Amino acid sequence: MGKINNVTEFIFWGLSQNLESEEVCFVVFSFFYTVILLGNVLIMLTVYMGNLFKVPMYFFLNYLSFVDICYSSVTAPKMIVDLLAKSKTISYVGCMLQLFGVHFFGCTEIFILTVMAYDRYVAICKPLHYTTIMDQGRCNKMLLGTWIGGFLHSIIQVAMVVQLPFCGPNEIDHYFCDVHPVLKLACTDTYVVGVVVTTNSGTIALGSFVILIISYTIILMSLRKHSAEGRYKALSTCSSHTAVVIIFFGPCTFMYMRPDTTFSEDKVVAVFYTIITPMLNPLIYTLRNAEVKNAMKRLWGRRVFSKANGK
Repeated sequence: MGKINNVTEFIFWGLSQNLESEEVCFVVFSFFYTVILLGNVLIMLTVYMGNLFKVPMYFFLNYLSFVDICYSSVTAPKMIVDLLAKSKTISYVGCMLQLFGVHFFGCTEIFILTVMAYDRYVAICKPLHYTTIMDQGRCNKMLLGTWIGGFLHSIIQVAMVVQLPFCGPNEIDHYFCDVHPVLKLACTDTYVVGVVVTTNSGTIALGSFVILIISYTIILMSLRKHSAEGRYKALSTCSSHTAVVIIFFGPCTFMYMRPDTTFSEDKVVAVFYTIITPMLNPLIYTLRNAEVKNAMKRLWGRRVFSKANGK
């Protein structure tokens, strides 16, 4: 029997049904999205102009910033426009593309954060072998692995949803298309699909989180052998990574490590990993990371100085 699909578009309920709070949210999230773009572009420019691609930490930080821009751009512009729109609609195809984008870039970010933790582990625990372990070829392969992993994860999610019949209603109690809210609208039993989707997302979120916690624990334990200066430098880098991991993985685990159910808090929690984390990443990495801060000062200080001298 072919699937019945009467739904050509979905209607979002959005972040709020209150007109005044929507206007406030419009200003706030427009500002947040601008910070996301400017902050992450600044990091990418610093890595590019300073020719820092050969340093693995900057190499991965550059791609983390790129993924952050893409990740937030999948949901934020549409959500910001919808805050002032009377009718918040998205086509069926647009919804599936958004679902794919959220999971593709979100999962890629998880893998990049995991690879960055491995990079710090090698740098601190195996400093003498660092350049041979983290050579350019290996970094490129790891990066390719993060993209392939993200793609496979999101393809599974979308394949599960696309085969479902939708015959109405078509209202989504969210501000973007995510798996759980969309599954609620399918006019068939979605228990099996829900289990596959939760297992897929949950395994990646929890598995990566556990790997990150273990790697940072090993790093912290090994710091006892370092000098006070070495300890401070390593801690400043690791604390920035840990802050990002907690802000990103906390909400992700809440959303995807549970059965196919939705809560009223989901929208607020989703704001954290789709908008707040991509906005805080550049701030955390530049303010808490002495190396990134110094690279920015060197590069942009030199440029401002040369411009002031008319060179």
